Amino acid sequence: MAVHLTGLTCDDVAEVVDSLLDAADACEPHAPRLAEKRRCLAEQLGDALDVLPKPTDQEELETI
Repeated sequence: MAVHLTGLTCDDVAEVVDSLLDAADACEPHAPRLAEKRRCLAEQLGDALDVLPKPTDQEELETI
């Protein structure tokens, strides 16, 4: 499966990953399967971020 995101920086996607992990922790006591699904999704997104090329200084300036 592939996801195409536009208009988001790597930092934005990293924030989504962090939010998924926080949400997984919050629902763990009453919905462990949902928590595991959220952690899996966060891991997949994090892995995808890890393989992206690092932006140059100019690219970082263009997203501000």
